[in-house]
Amino acid sequence: MAESKAITTRAQDFSAWYNELIQRAELADHSPVRGCMVIRPNGYAIWEQMQQALDRMFKETGHQNAYFPLFIPQSFLSKEAEHVEGFAPETAVVTHGGGKLLDEPLVVRPTSETIIYSMFAKWIQSWRDLPVLMNQWANVVRWEMRTRLFLRTTEFLWQEGHTAHISEEEAEAETLLILSLYRRFMEEWIAMPVVTGLKTDGEKFAGALRTYSCEALMQDNRALQAGTSHNLGQNFAKAFEVTYQTAEGEREFVWNTSWGVSTRMIGGLIMTHGDDTGLVCPPRLAQWQVVIVPIWRSDEERDATRAAALELQATLRAAGLRVTVDQREGMKPGAKYYEWEARGVPFRMELGPRDLASGNVMLARRTGGKEPVPQEGLAERMHAEIDAMQVALLEAAKARREANTLRGPKSKQEFIDFLERDGGFVYAGFCGDPAVEAEIKEQTKATIRCLPDPEFRSPEAPTTCIWTGKPATVEAMWARAY
Repeated sequence: MAESKAITTRAQDFSAWYNELIQRAELADHSPVRGCMVIRPNGYAIWEQMQQALDRMFKETGHQNAYFPLFIPQSFLSKEAEHVEGFAPETAVVTHGGGKLLDEPLVVRPTSETIIYSMFAKWIQSWRDLPVLMNQWANVVRWEMRTRLFLRTTEFLWQEGHTAHISEEEAEAETLLILSLYRRFMEEWIAMPVVTGLKTDGEKFAGALRTYSCEALMQDNRALQAGTSHNLGQNFAKAFEVTYQTAEGEREFVWNTSWGVSTRMIGGLIMTHGDDTGLVCPPRLAQWQVVIVPIWRSDEERDATRAAALELQATLRAAGLRVTVDQREGMKPGAKYYEWEARGVPFRMELGPRDLASGNVMLARRTGGKEPVPQEGLAERMHAEIDAMQVALLEAAKARREANTLRGPKSKQEFIDFLERDGGFVYAGFCGDPAVEAEIKEQTKATIRCLPDPEFRSPEAPTTCIWTGKPATVEAMWARAY
């Protein structure tokens, strides 16, 4: 790391803090291609940990990985009217290949429903072929006008699940299963609490019957849609003739779902836990859970502490911990500490001559606190420390969310003032009128993030719409969002 000056604080300029943190923590950088990012090793390692954890969850629930082409015939997108209308402004289109004009333009994958369901139409013949439970890890391209690293880039990495079912009930069960799986991952791994619920028709995925989402609150009190799960109904099945023969010999259209999360989750991690020093990475996702810094003043001490550090590294790695030793010379220990803190490493172990003599290491936590701990039994201790830090990060984020949530504002003006002054989540009654939803968005820049699931709803259901005073049909959760 060449930089040493402090980053802009969150209170000064949250957006500048976010961008500077990404550079300081060496997570990503801007590429020569406008709107695209280069994910650096420290950032990609976080994505790999996310990928591996989610992949295990998908496979445990019966899903299989596949891969589909990056290029999609342009005519495919036009087969589902809502879908093409939703994605047309964001598509990148290839018109030439091999030096010649293509017979049909190819769209660079913005999402894969169309090409996947064209293949499902070939593969699904009978009710015995169902359900089909597939997932793909891929990159997608959406031609964004305003980009921000991890949160919104022209190209990004994600997973997209696509399934086919015999009935609407099965498809709905799948949609909700994935929603609960996403929530569990976000809370147990990212330590990022989320509110789950149904999207309104105005906010749902283009072409879906119903969309459910995971909504997180960032430290600047703006919402982040961290993941979505869609019950697609039979819209795509009808567009691509995905049918099956029933046990009674009839032909029926399948019911589809699709769902996805992306590298946007890394942005959520940054804005949920980061501080004015740099990244704070939950230990389950960190590239290095522990960095060991040997300390010496002479060549003799250097050799002894280095050897001990490498031996300790081997012991901890054998216990399943991700550990590295900082052996760089010509650099003071304090400068090394500063770098590793900026990079978000959860635990630092300082190992000097005194520690060798006492059989201890000095353990420093990225979230605060420093103490000598015995080397004996250190692997077990560190697994417990990791679990404790994960819980503490989640609880702190939950407490911050609740402190910045307004339930049941007493008036339209209180609703507006809360969003204008501090922001956060607002739970209030809504009449269900799309025109009212659009008016609120225009006047407050806030959107209905979701109609929250029962466990998140207020103890007493609101009876009137916060905007019109008419009878409320639902409780909605509003926020300004990324």
